Amino acid sequence: MSYLPCSCKSSLLAALLSHFGIQSQECSLVFFLSSDLNSHLFPCRGIIDFEDVIAEPEGTHSFDGIWKASFTTFTVTKYWFYRLLSAIFGIPMALIWGIYFAILSFLHIWAVVPCIRSYLIEIQCISRVYSICIHTFCDPLFEAIGKVFSSIRATVRKEI
Repeated sequence: MSYLPCSCKSSLLAALLSHFGIQSQECSLVFFLSSDLNSHLFPCRGIIDFEDVIAEPEGTHSFDGIWKASFTTFTVTKYWFYRLLSAIFGIPMALIWGIYFAILSFLHIWAVVPCIRSYLIEIQCISRVYSICIHTFCDPLFEAIGKVFSSIRATVRKEI
């Protein structure tokens, strides 16, 4: 049974999803936004701030009004462009990534794992036949060669 990350508010969508056996789970938007999901991208605090991008060195500072206006412009622009890009590309990218991971899961479940297990079963049969051949043909040969060379004695003398 599969689960959706958030509950569906639409009763039509919820009915459709339950028809296909998909249950929804409750999730908190606050938890989603506060989680460290992308902390590897921005190790400092999980988000890029104005000071991370535009930093004046110690001893060199612009006017306070310029600094405040730059800060406000940067923050508002970043906030609204992110929202705009999310609104335009969020659903298509979610669709693309959903299809990609569905294909990846399908291939893993229905192709990769069965092929690996089949290979391991076949290789186990082959390894048994190989082991029997080695013990039948090579072991007597190597034992005979070992007995021939076991009677050789070497003596080392040091002459002055």
